[in-house]
Amino acid sequence: MKVVIAMSGGVDSSIAAALLKEEGHEVIGATMQVVPSGNQDTHAGIYAGQVARRLGIPHHVMDFRDIFARRVIDNFCREYSLGRTPNPCVRCNKDIKFGILWERARELGADFIATGHHARVERDETTGNYLLKKGADKQKDQSYFLCRLDQEQLSRAMFPVGNLTKERVRQIAGELGLPAADKPESQEICFIPDDDYADFLENHVPGTASPGPILDREGNTLGEHRGIIYYTVGQRKGLNIAAAEPMYVTAIEPDRNAIIAGTKEQTYGAELVAGNLNWIAMPAPESPIKVKARIRYRHAEADASVIPMNEAQVLVKFVEPQMAITPGQTVVFYDGDTVIGGGTISK
Repeated sequence: MKVVIAMSGGVDSSIAAALLKEEGHEVIGATMQVVPSGNQDTHAGIYAGQVARRLGIPHHVMDFRDIFARRVIDNFCREYSLGRTPNPCVRCNKDIKFGILWERARELGADFIATGHHARVERDETTGNYLLKKGADKQKDQSYFLCRLDQEQLSRAMFPVGNLTKERVRQIAGELGLPAADKPESQEICFIPDDDYADFLENHVPGTASPGPILDREGNTLGEHRGIIYYTVGQRKGLNIAAAEPMYVTAIEPDRNAIIAGTKEQTYGAELVAGNLNWIAMPAPESPIKVKARIRYRHAEADASVIPMNEAQVLVKFVEPQMAITPGQTVVFYDGDTVIGGGTISK
């Protein structure tokens, strides 16, 4: 099989490429240029090119900067300006890696797209559907970021390191003498230099850094914020409020340019509404179902019921209240290791 592997220069995608070649596939490396400044992409391309040469596979650098800006960066800025906190990696995987990159891969005659995600794809022998599963290394599992992939995309997806621990991935890289063996992991969003959200948004969405009131739930003024782009639900740092107990952001109201603050207890909620739904392991439910739900990537899964409201929305009720349920974030539903589906938290 001919496989195009998305190579970032990191250890996971490097070992994914090595494993594919070892299995006998015809492997083509592809590094996507997506960052407007290009600096980080340039470094990624250099690292990935070194790995590709070491493996003896062709390597292409593909310029997706314009379409990435339209589909990912513009959405990110728009969501923040509306007081929501988006997850751009979820959108990138759906629209860019398994969307536009696939179109280019198909032009190269590829049968599959591969990435270095810690996740797995299996086919349900009963239904014939493709299932998205957690990676074997539960601490590094990245199935959350892939929850928007559809059946067609999963049918051509390969995750070669999904059955390995991160430790084993680095061990293989060392054994192969690959330059990515000791390369540190990036925890930042690729298009935001130095992880400085506020500076990026000030430059891309003028006016969102305007000061405004910090209010309590009764509407009393507690202080002044620097601009809604500096805050997210659940945040404590930066409020600078004199109060008897620590105060946290409990809501953001862009129409009033206001931050609502409250106690830690007031950041907890027992339910949410989600839209923009994608169901992978089953059709859209017509009656309530029990799931484990994750409201952000680093959040622990929690027992919940998913209750259909209409064709476009579901109500998610948690057995135990969850801290900082954040509009704009992705909620993902699990049944054991299987991703049932996911959506975007609207309220």
